[in-house]
Amino acid sequence: MFDLHYWPTPNGKKVTILLEECGLEYKIVPCNIQRGDQFTPEFLKMNPNHRMPTMVDHAPKGGGAPIAVFESGAIMMYIAEKAGRFWPQDLRGKYEVTQWVMWQMANQGPKLGECGHFRRAGPEAGDLSYAIRRFTDEANRLYGVLNNRLYQSRYVAGDEYTIADMICYPWTVNWKAQGQDIEEFKYFKRWFEEIGERPAVKRGMAAGTDLPPDPASLTDEDRARIRKIMYNQRAIPVSA
Repeated sequence: MFDLHYWPTPNGKKVTILLEECGLEYKIVPCNIQRGDQFTPEFLKMNPNHRMPTMVDHAPKGGGAPIAVFESGAIMMYIAEKAGRFWPQDLRGKYEVTQWVMWQMANQGPKLGECGHFRRAGPEAGDLSYAIRRFTDEANRLYGVLNNRLYQSRYVAGDEYTIADMICYPWTVNWKAQGQDIEEFKYFKRWFEEIGERPAVKRGMAAGTDLPPDPASLTDEDRARIRKIMYNQRAIPVSA
């Protein structure tokens, strides 16, 4: 049994897609990032980076105490290795997949996240024209990287569907809000539509969507409180 400390963001949905694809039993433990659950002492024991998702495996291979893993890419590698699916373990296949998982973690996720952040920011943030242009262009570049790759192969890491596809897909669903037009990327669009039709992907994307409150129900005070929790964070002092 896996406990997944989770909130329905692209980083969380990467993991639920894999769990659904593998048909593994898991329990969602809500980590309400809008309330600050990621900063509780209990969560920080599992994840010192105070970000979700975090996974706890209560039945690790070889037995012993439960294992907690943080960072979505590491979680997906752990699950795929344990299940023996979606991450080839031969040298060439393993690192073909691994490099694209690292690409997503280091490039696609952070840059598309910044793109969305600045494009959503209101007038109170001041003149963001440079930041919006910078990250919208970078998002376009990254869609181009995927498009060129998917011209060469059916899936991100080759001819087989792997965790490289699952980790990239959730960040592409909001392409419109990222200022992109997928008609510009013919081969990406083919992949995007195929992946989105997989039943396990649909289940993984839907996991926990009932957890956040209806945005229409939030007051201005609620929105200000959420922004204060989620943005402009500084270092947490070392506890005595």
